Amino acid sequence: MIPDQRETPATVSGGADKFDDDHYPAYTMGRAADMLGATQNFLRSLDEAGLITPQRSAGGHRRYSRHQLRIAARVRELVDQGTAVDAACRIVSLEDQLHEAQRQNDELRTAE
Repeated sequence: MIPDQRETPATVSGGADKFDDDHYPAYTMGRAADMLGATQNFLRSLDEAGLITPQRSAGGHRRYSRHQLRIAARVRELVDQGTAVDAACRIVSLEDQLHEAQRQNDELRTAE
């Protein structure tokens, strides 16, 4: 569901491939919606909920990264199981906070 690397490579300064960067906003709203099997309104609702804040192109169009699409896919899965969009956004946000706290805790334990 998340994009593969068949896109034409574009490089950033230093020659790094932008498509290797999970946070590079490579996907238009239409393409992102197609990849997720969702509507553009679904993506707008995630933006309105504050879960995903897509970058904007020079023309003001939303652009999504692979990282954002993975988050949207997690929300979509919960919504497909009957969870309301706002509740699904909150669940995903709390899961991410929990994982980050666990990562920090593990890091502190290994530093001792």
